[in-house]
Amino acid sequence: MSHPPTRCCLPRAPSPSSLTEQRWKLARITYPAIIVVAGAVIAPIMLPILPAETYIRYQKALGYPPPEFEHQRNGRLPQYFAEEFGWEDVARQTAIAFHRLSPEDQAKTVIFANNYGEAAAINFFGPRYGLPKAISVHQNYWLWGPDHASGDVVLVLGSDGAGDRDHFRSVEAAGRVDHPYSRLDEHYTIWLCRGLTFDLHEMWPHLKKWS
Repeated sequence: MSHPPTRCCLPRAPSPSSLTEQRWKLARITYPAIIVVAGAVIAPIMLPILPAETYIRYQKALGYPPPEFEHQRNGRLPQYFAEEFGWEDVARQTAIAFHRLSPEDQAKTVIFANNYGEAAAINFFGPRYGLPKAISVHQNYWLWGPDHASGDVVLVLGSDGAGDRDHFRSVEAAGRVDHPYSRLDEHYTIWLCRGLTFDLHEMWPHLKKWS
């Protein structure tokens, strides 16, 4: 007795809507996972969550050079981290230079900062080191004027010393600001300058520096 031919049952192809649903379920798992992993890798580069030396090693391991900001050359840290270091060291090293002076010289010494950040560091940290307030012609610090400064004895911060030799009778190195993690432009010699060759109070209105 013959049997009817057996029909071959092929698997039903998934519908387009079913495929879309499966892909969407996969995407809902995969994409957030990628974002979390990528964020975890990038976070130490952008957030201050690692100690400085650990950050430097991590950055080298990733092969990620520090990004430049404000056209500043980076030191060991990118600028947005380097800005957090070195400010108390400015006051500390300036205090060493200041306290080497005789009491007579200290009484007439003014600290002149070429940058508002250096001036702020002296004015914030300086009292604990026995320093007088700093003056500066940089940005809004100019508005506060030269105070009692005579120009007889000046400790100059943030200068290469070349311009100072044009304006003082004597210029000599008195110290060094050189914190290993600070910005490159915050590594400089502290200059002890004597005998300003012009009247600082008369010239002050023409000395404003905006940058």
